[in-house]
Amino acid sequence: MHKTTPVILLFLLIAYTSFGFNPEKDTNQIRKGRLIGVSTLAGTAYIGGVTGLYFLWYKDYDQSSFHTYNDNKAWLQVDKAGHSFSTYQMSRIAFTAFRWAGMDEKKSTWISSAYGFMFFTTVEIMDGFSENWGWSWGDVAANAAGTGLFLGQQLLWHEQRMQIKYSYSPSKYAAYNPNLLGNNTVERMLKDYNAQTYWLSINPQSFSSSRKIFPNWLNIAVGYGAKGMIGTYENPSEIDGVAIPDFRRTRQFYLSLDIDLTKIKTRSEFLKLLLEAANMIKIPMPTIEYNAEDGFGFYVLYF
Repeated sequence: MHKTTPVILLFLLIAYTSFGFNPEKDTNQIRKGRLIGVSTLAGTAYIGGVTGLYFLWYKDYDQSSFHTYNDNKAWLQVDKAGHSFSTYQMSRIAFTAFRWAGMDEKKSTWISSAYGFMFFTTVEIMDGFSENWGWSWGDVAANAAGTGLFLGQQLLWHEQRMQIKYSYSPSKYAAYNPNLLGNNTVERMLKDYNAQTYWLSINPQSFSSSRKIFPNWLNIAVGYGAKGMIGTYENPSEIDGVAIPDFRRTRQFYLSLDIDLTKIKTRSEFLKLLLEAANMIKIPMPTIEYNAEDGFGFYVLYF
């Protein structure tokens, strides 16, 4: 998961609880009070998020002149999937907010997409001035892919038939290098790429205009993750004098079912809020896995 994901979750929580967003009540009539509130929230999230990241993430590291850094081989590209997830979700949330404020669909689509991409481009610029990181064209491409997935679907279909989702299952690997992979559950949700799976969750019924074949809420999800990663690019043989087992760094591919929680009908505004927020997370369902080390595997429920 990208390091700015907590900002996304905070943006979503404040947006829905402060203004009572209900995507089913979209209107093309601008409501000035709502638009001012949404614009203020977006600006605050941007400034506050970037400022918070500086003090939480960058402040303790040396700064340098702007430079690029090729990290495309890091973490078997699981981190790149995290970038796409973050930009996709930020664009989606911003779109919902601007539509609720009465902005028409086309303007909301372009503005929210630009906002999501700009937010993470700013983070990439901060990386470029940090001695420990650098501007990564791979990260920028992953950010563009996430924003592009949202933008393309909204312009083409006026809905999100394919969504990028996230799931987390604790891994055994973090214990071998907690300084890098996290010392507790919250840190590991952000840092332990062995424990993260990213999903492209597709709603098949939305592609069938003639007759109902699948339930509206049922999705098919294709997932990607990796395991055996103790270091960023390769595994160390020891850490602080303690020998590390010889783990094989292995990509993992998944095929599963999922639920589009936004398709569940309810009259409760609070429940709609919870469903909209939770829809970023892949629902545990029967899953088939393939990886080069173990071959095929089946889980009755995989998260």
